[in-house]
Amino acid sequence: MAAIERKADANPTKAFFVRIITKDISLEDCILDLIDNSVDGAWRCEGSRPIGLQDGTDLSKYSIMIEATPDKFSIIDNCGGMSLDDAVEHAFSFGREATEDHDDYSIGVYGIGMKRAVFKLGGNIRVRSTYDDKGTRSAFAVPINVSKWLSNDKPPWDFDIEEDELLPNNGVEIVVQELTPGAAGAFESPAFLQGLRRTIARDYALHLNRGLRISLNGSEISGWKIELRQSEDFQPMRLEYKDKADNEEVSIEIIGGMAAPPPESNDPEEEADNEKQPHGWYVVCNGRIVLAGDKTAISGWGTDDWPNWHPQYAGFIGIILFTAANAAALPLTTTKRSVDITSDIYRRARPKMREVSTKWIAYTNQRKQAADEAKAKEALAVPVSIYSVAKRATVALPALVSRPAGERLANVHYSVPVSRLKKLAKELGGINMSNREVGLKSFNYTYDDLVGGE
Repeated sequence: MAAIERKADANPTKAFFVRIITKDISLEDCILDLIDNSVDGAWRCEGSRPIGLQDGTDLSKYSIMIEATPDKFSIIDNCGGMSLDDAVEHAFSFGREATEDHDDYSIGVYGIGMKRAVFKLGGNIRVRSTYDDKGTRSAFAVPINVSKWLSNDKPPWDFDIEEDELLPNNGVEIVVQELTPGAAGAFESPAFLQGLRRTIARDYALHLNRGLRISLNGSEISGWKIELRQSEDFQPMRLEYKDKADNEEVSIEIIGGMAAPPPESNDPEEEADNEKQPHGWYVVCNGRIVLAGDKTAISGWGTDDWPNWHPQYAGFIGIILFTAANAAALPLTTTKRSVDITSDIYRRARPKMREVSTKWIAYTNQRKQAADEAKAKEALAVPVSIYSVAKRATVALPALVSRPAGERLANVHYSVPVSRLKKLAKELGGINMSNREVGLKSFNYTYDDLVGGE
C-alpha cells in the first residue's frame, strides 16, 4: 500500500507545554525552585563540594532577597550570576540533554525549574544577570512577554537576549509582573506568606545555619535550629556510608533520636495542635529538605513490621541526608517536595531508618509502665545541635524497669466543639490549657460535685 506524502502534525504547542510543566506544581514550590538556583550559584562560587553535617562552609557573604506583593514578584541574589553561555545553551531550554554537563552537588536536575516558576507566576518577566567573564564583569537580560511568546508555535522556541546594565553585585535578578490571579491572591494573603517563610526556614536550614541570608519582603528568615537530646542514657545515632545509583557515588548520613520527651497524652487532636514540634522523618538531598516530618509509608511507617505512626511516638526526629555530585542520582521527585520510593538507594536505606524508629517505638511502649523513671531520665537530656552529635552506629535509649501496677487506669476520650472547649478552659482558669488538662479538670470537678471527697 502506497504511503501518502503528507504527514500528521505531532508537534507540541507552547501553550500545551507551559500548561503541562506548571499544572502539578504549587506556587510555593515554584518559589523554592528559584531559591534552589540561587543556592546552587552560591555553592558553585564555593567550589561545588558536598554539603554534609561536618562541612563548615561559610555562606554569610551570599544573600537572596524575595519580594512578593499582589503587584510584583522579584528575587535578587549575589550568588555569582548566570553566564551568557549558560543562558544561550541550557538555562532557558525546556529540559537537559542526557549528555549535557551538570553542576556538581546542585539540587536542580531536569532543567525546567526557572521556566516553570516564572510561567506560573506571571506574564511579564525580566531575567537579568551580571557575572564575571574572564576578569571582566558582564551583564545581559532576557525579557519574556508570555502572551506574545505563546502566540507563535513555530520553532525555534527562543527567547531574546539583550545587553543590560551591571547589577550592583554578580548575581541574578528576576522580576515578574502582570501576576497570575493565583499568584496575586496568594501574595495578598498573610497566611500564605507566613507559610512560605516557615517552609524556607525549614527546607534551607542547612544553608541558613551556615550563614546564607534569605529575606522575604524585607524581613530576614532564620533557619530551623535542628537539635536532638543527649545524655548518658540518651545518645542519638549518626551513621555515614556510601552507595551507588547508576554508577554515581552517593554519600548518605543518618541521624536520629529524641528531640523532645514523648507526650503525656496520646490524643491525636493535641498532637495536631502542637505544630512547634516537627516529629517524624526528614529526607535531605544535596542540602535541601525535600520531605519534612514524614509519618507515612514513604518513610516506612505502616509497612512490613513497622507500625503506623501513633501520637505516642511524638518526640522522635530522624534525618537522612543524600549527597551526590550528579543530582540525578538523588531519590527526589521532580517537584523536590517528596521522595522517589522506587529509588534503589532509598530502598536500601530504609532498613537502617527502620532500626532507629523501632527502637524509639519500643522505648515509648516501655515508658507506659515506668513513666516516673523515664521522665527523670528525660529531664537530664539536653538539646544538642545535630552538627555536634558524635558518630554512633545505633541510637541508645534507657532500659526502663516496669513497676508493679497500681490501681487500673481508664482512658476517657470524646470530641466536643473547639469553641465550647475554649470557653470551658477560660472558666476553669486557663484559656491556654491543653485539651487533656481541660478534660482532667472537668472530670475532677464533676467527680467532686457528684461523688464527693474520698
